[in-house]
Amino acid sequence: PCFWLYSSGSTGMPKGTVHVHSSMRITAELYAKGVLDMKESDVVFSAAKFFFAYGLGNSLSFPLAIGATTVLMAERPTPDAVFKRLTDASQPTKPTLFFGVPTLYAGMLASPAFPARDLLNLKTCISAGEALPPQIAKSFKEKTGIDILDGIGSTEMLHIFLSNRPGDFRYGTTGKPVPGYEVKLVDEQGNEVKQGELGELLIKGPTAANLYWNNRAKSRSTFVGEWTRSGDKYSQDADGYYAYGGRTDDMLKVSGIWVSPAEVEAALVSHEAVLEAAVVGKEDEQKLIKPKAFVVLKPGRHATTEELQAWVKSKLAPYKYPRWIEFATELPKTATGKIQRFKLRA
Repeated sequence: PCFWLYSSGSTGMPKGTVHVHSSMRITAELYAKGVLDMKESDVVFSAAKFFFAYGLGNSLSFPLAIGATTVLMAERPTPDAVFKRLTDASQPTKPTLFFGVPTLYAGMLASPAFPARDLLNLKTCISAGEALPPQIAKSFKEKTGIDILDGIGSTEMLHIFLSNRPGDFRYGTTGKPVPGYEVKLVDEQGNEVKQGELGELLIKGPTAANLYWNNRAKSRSTFVGEWTRSGDKYSQDADGYYAYGGRTDDMLKVSGIWVSPAEVEAALVSHEAVLEAAVVGKEDEQKLIKPKAFVVLKPGRHATTEELQAWVKSKLAPYKYPRWIEFATELPKTATGKIQRFKLRA
């Protein structure tokens, strides 16, 4: 064992995840070099901090392995703080690689202080932590000319193992496996699902953690031989791209059919007035589970429950629309920016 990282706590109590010495070097080789083509001339800026597995690679092990420059920021990564680092002309070179999370990209796009394109020196932007809604990626491309490469990693695998990449990406998907990793989608019995069907994502690769510290039961259920269970639902399309379907624990059965909260959330966020959304299950008068949405509106924007319900119905099958919508000023999040849906359910 070399170091421990604690999971973010998006589904409950954080778990101490024990990693071996080789994993930092391997993630730098497979992802930073292999996917991002990070070079010594790059200036890397990550909004995610060191205590987040994503930020540890972005800001520490990747730049040190490759010889790139890293920009560290002590303060909270608000849009204004991020804009300051991306456009700071007093630095020898402005950041060329930026690592963010979906909620931050949404906040940046909603800010009137978003910098002009010619003030940026970015060549690549990356998103992880949660699935990136397609509308955010498209709006960012319109403003900057840059595609946000959406990927998924985990504390258990140390960094990103499934990712879009330069010249090979698709909006609304998490891309394809990073070379060096294998993935498969399985049903509740452990059988691989058919193409297009939702299944739990399992990962096999050289950076899997050893165990959860002092949590034998969870270690045995997560680390199954060479495979690591992600707890995420995914589907694969005919071209090999993987699309996020939500956390296994978050899936809703509505009218006898599984509904992905992530799908409903993406539909809500595509509305011009919505900044963030989170969907959970709630019992109706008949004790049947139906979707309930918590929505944060953009500053100065207005939308009614009926308007947003009609919007979702126009985007998805009608039974998926949220029966209740609660407007909030903010959503409960972990220190890494992930929405804590278990608190909303409570």
